[in-house]
Amino acid sequence: MPRRRKAPTLAPAASQDIRELLQWSEEKFGQSVAVRYRALLKQALRDVQADPERPGSKERPELTTGGIRTYPISFSRSRVGGPGVKNPRHVLVYRYDSDVIEIVRVLHDARDLERHVHD
Repeated sequence: MPRRRKAPTLAPAASQDIRELLQWSEEKFGQSVAVRYRALLKQALRDVQADPERPGSKERPELTTGGIRTYPISFSRSRVGGPGVKNPRHVLVYRYDSDVIEIVRVLHDARDLERHVHD
């Protein structure tokens, strides 16, 4: 039976990232797209919670000494019901141990991760 972990915690920077990306999404594409993007983010968080080393995730030792991994939220699209997000471009940046997953940032895939992820 798979291990049940607590829901991931969001670092303040990750919370801010999510607020900004959902606001931008609503302004640029409308409320319905922002709602779908929020659903995709929630599914990606559940997927990382279920298996932090899931297919699609990648260990990123070049970013910090703290065991950082990345997971493109596009890998969670198939598990969201209803009309999906056409081209999700954000990545969860996180660290975990046996009990806790901390989402450090939620960044657009075009961002320079080394510049935005610090110890």
